[in-house]
Amino acid sequence: MTEEKKQLTENQDSFIMHPTVDFCFKELMENAKVRQGLIAAILKKDPEEIQKTKLMPTILRKEYPEDKYGILDVRVLLKNGEQMDLEMQVVPFEFWFQRSFYYLSKMVTDQMKTGDTYDRIKPCIHVGILDFNFFENDTRCYHAGMFCDKETGEVLTDLLQIHILELKKLPPESQNETGIIQWMRFMSGKNRKDFAKMAEQNEYIKEAYECLEKMSADERKRREYEERQKILWDHNSFMKSAKIIGMREGREEGRKEGRKEGRKEGRKEGYREALVSIVIKKLQKGMSAEEIADFLEEDVLTIQRIYDIANTYAPEYDIEKIVQKLGNTSGMKQK
Repeated sequence: MTEEKKQLTENQDSFIMHPTVDFCFKELMENAKVRQGLIAAILKKDPEEIQKTKLMPTILRKEYPEDKYGILDVRVLLKNGEQMDLEMQVVPFEFWFQRSFYYLSKMVTDQMKTGDTYDRIKPCIHVGILDFNFFENDTRCYHAGMFCDKETGEVLTDLLQIHILELKKLPPESQNETGIIQWMRFMSGKNRKDFAKMAEQNEYIKEAYECLEKMSADERKRREYEERQKILWDHNSFMKSAKIIGMREGREEGRKEGRKEGRKEGRKEGYREALVSIVIKKLQKGMSAEEIADFLEEDVLTIQRIYDIANTYAPEYDIEKIVQKLGNTSGMKQK
């Protein structure tokens, strides 16, 4: 065996999926024992108390037939009728809170059918596992919230609950870690050595590690994983590119006009141009304006306007003319 082939074999043998890629996370949640362990940690219960969990169809968020970008979340029904929606979010999103509460509220209303009484409503729990910093001025990695009295802190109702796990804020590893910190540490793992060490901590994380190994050895699942990973990389690259273009054009515009407004307008123009470019690429692949908006996590009305104007310039799609026609379109915010 040549040295090159040997290295390739070693790389293939050492490959293991990362739970922060939402495809991998969703596959892990297919395992009842893994779900049991993670949900118990979130609810601060003994795993034996989580006697039964059932996966529900995820119908709240659309998956695209072509590139399948979207929110790959996991919706679980607990034995007592409570519902939990678990989401792995790796891309920073300005309106994540608003979107999360929209879907959380939808989980409540979906329980009601015509003629039902309100007593059938059971608590709904949203769990956001974020691979980025959401609360910029708070160093805590875990937050839990529900409706409380502002003055006394007394819980008013547990019908709507939200748990936010910020993986980037995990503190340095310490001995005897338990509960949700163990699971957050596992989800942040990047190599077999880390996962194997964590698998020694409890039987549920061990089960999750064994699932990771099986998935990573499955060629079909590995291709799906790598496709999903590429989509996320492309999205992150687009957002970074848009920001760089905006900053560059902002500096140039600022130099020309010599004032703050010029720099700000240049940044907006750069972001607008990058946004138009990606909308054109996606519409050429047959995606609808709604699908593109979800992909970019942008306002659907903004994308619809770009989409409609771009179509009038088909098939050449002159970006400069499209941007010029858009003008200072309301709602096109630079991120």
